[in-house]
Amino acid sequence: MTSPAAFRDRTNWSGGYYELAIEVGSCDDAEIQAVLSALWSAADVHGCFGLRDREPEEQDPVPCTVGSLAEFGHLLGQVRLPTGETVVCGCVAVRGGDESSDWLDFYVPAGALDRAGLAYWNGQPFFRSAVMDDWLATIGRETFTRATFSLGVVGFEVSGCSNAATLAGQMPNERSIGYLLPVEGALHYGAANTSSSRSRVCGSR
Repeated sequence: MTSPAAFRDRTNWSGGYYELAIEVGSCDDAEIQAVLSALWSAADVHGCFGLRDREPEEQDPVPCTVGSLAEFGHLLGQVRLPTGETVVCGCVAVRGGDESSDWLDFYVPAGALDRAGLAYWNGQPFFRSAVMDDWLATIGRETFTRATFSLGVVGFEVSGCSNAATLAGQMPNERSIGYLLPVEGALHYGAANTSSSRSRVCGSR
């Protein structure tokens, strides 16, 4: 059976993405780089690569930089889940242009989660995993201690679901996704607390 950490197995990368999406709060490359470096370290990602069609041992590592993201589109690695399984993971930048802030989306594909045996659906009409939510929120908190950001959102395909300007420092009372919201310099986490999820995918790749 193929490992959920195998790059070459396309099914590991399929099915959508469980994400920690971070609104950096700036379009400045130096600030984006600071969050990227902090995020990669906080998640304890093994390696940093640019190609999905080669295993890590078959390709040279690339720098974990904004430049590499621009060159390859995604940065790829392997990460250990709280359950102990090692899976493929990645990060993509969503650049907002001069008039809005940029995002960094750290993700584990659903295909790899399936192969690792981590339940995130359980027959309900939505995708959610308390294990993944708590783990990604912890990564977000650790990232924030090293490089602050405007907003983090946690869940299945959450990129673009909200932004700091819309929230204006107020945590939603009803949450179909998790929020990492800075208020007066402190990061607050509001876990998903509704019995349903969004009816559409919020972001795109």
